[in-house]
Amino acid sequence: MPSVAILMALAVGSALLGTLGGLGGAIFLVPALILAGVEPVVAVPLGAASVVAGSLAAGPSQLRSGMVHHRIGVSIEVLAASGAIVGAVIGNAVDAKVLTWVLVVVALGAAAMAARPTPLYNLPDRIYDNDLPGEWPGTLGGTYRLGDEAVPYHARRVPIALGAMSLAGVVSGLAGVGGGFMKVPLMREVMRVPIKVAAATSTFTVGITAAVSLIVYSRQGRVDAGSTVAIVVGAIVGGIVGTRIASRLDPRLMRKVLAVLLVVVAVILVVRQ
Repeated sequence: MPSVAILMALAVGSALLGTLGGLGGAIFLVPALILAGVEPVVAVPLGAASVVAGSLAAGPSQLRSGMVHHRIGVSIEVLAASGAIVGAVIGNAVDAKVLTWVLVVVALGAAAMAARPTPLYNLPDRIYDNDLPGEWPGTLGGTYRLGDEAVPYHARRVPIALGAMSLAGVVSGLAGVGGGFMKVPLMREVMRVPIKVAAATSTFTVGITAAVSLIVYSRQGRVDAGSTVAIVVGAIVGGIVGTRIASRLDPRLMRKVLAVLLVVVAVILVVRQ
């Protein structure tokens, strides 16, 4: 196991990158830990711990912004958390090489999601200009602010999206990456939820998915307390710093840069195999 200082440095850097691109730091942390010599069966729980920490770090500011849609979040989390339990149980019985290949596929999938363009599905409507941003109580809709304009939205094709969320949960439990890179595109492309609302809601809920996985990992004896504390502290610091930097950068450019980095990570993992 790497030293505490190295673990914290990896967690800070991964959380920083994940925050800038909205993908979550674990997608970088778990491969980085494996490349640093940590066995995949141990690296996966550490990735899940970083997801929980990142979600807690980003949650307060996103709640204040009115971007988090609680009803959508709870709806998707029921199935995602159930899938995470299945993934965590399966992951304990999977060979280390198989887990590494799963991470290769996850990294390439996240790169594809990050690089793809995001068309504007929801248009501003002046009727809602005087509404406070946030969800409409009792519904799967709401408004958010796009500059000085109000943009209304309402979730569509909910059953299809909820079914796919269980798969995102399985991936999260198996690879320890939170599943946000799958949840955001599903909310965006299937449910037609605005990207900012989808990203905020996903960040707010992935911590629950990862926490459920951590409970299973702990029962399996895969959680190292000292390493987990170092990862959590580093992820919180990286998440806070990343949140401040992200507001000054072009998110589309950052996601393209991170897509390239994810491909590089996947290639390194393949070469290592």
